[in-house]
Amino acid sequence: MPKITEAKIAILATDGFEQAELTVPLAKLKQAGADVHVVSLEAGTIKGWDKDHWGDTVPVDRVLSDVKVADYDALVLPGGQINPDKLRAEDSAVTFVREFFNSKKPLAAICHAPWLLIEAGVIEGRDVTSYNSIKTDVKNAGGNWMDKEVVVDKGLITSRNPGDLEAFVAKIVEEVQEGPHQQRQAA
Repeated sequence: MPKITEAKIAILATDGFEQAELTVPLAKLKQAGADVHVVSLEAGTIKGWDKDHWGDTVPVDRVLSDVKVADYDALVLPGGQINPDKLRAEDSAVTFVREFFNSKKPLAAICHAPWLLIEAGVIEGRDVTSYNSIKTDVKNAGGNWMDKEVVVDKGLITSRNPGDLEAFVAKIVEEVQEGPHQQRQAA
């Protein structure tokens, strides 16, 4: 089993990510010893959304076109309404999410980020949660929606909102240390 201190984790995001849903996992996973990269569509910085206004910028470590699924042990998808909506319209982001899911490595999505899972076609038949307002979207895509702070289905980790971040990050660490979930069916 891989140690968190040896893990490389990607956080895929663009402008409009919910501030805490990127910055808290980034900080806590780094504190746990993981090598964490913020991956985005373009180089430079991306700007967060902090509850009801624009938040802080975060530097982009890698551009999506320059990374491969094989580079990482886990993928984290922060939410917010803007960020996942923009990413699900980008074929390269959707393809990366689908390929990551099919690699059987841990994949974590919080808040509105399950929109990316829906677009990638990986949610059908899986136990998941999300922000309450997209519950119908998740169900219509075939997901088994649950109202819990964190739901895990063979390495697919989902949470509802920033209030769930402690459990979300703890489950990411646990799943990374378990390694790939070979029993997970590809999408």
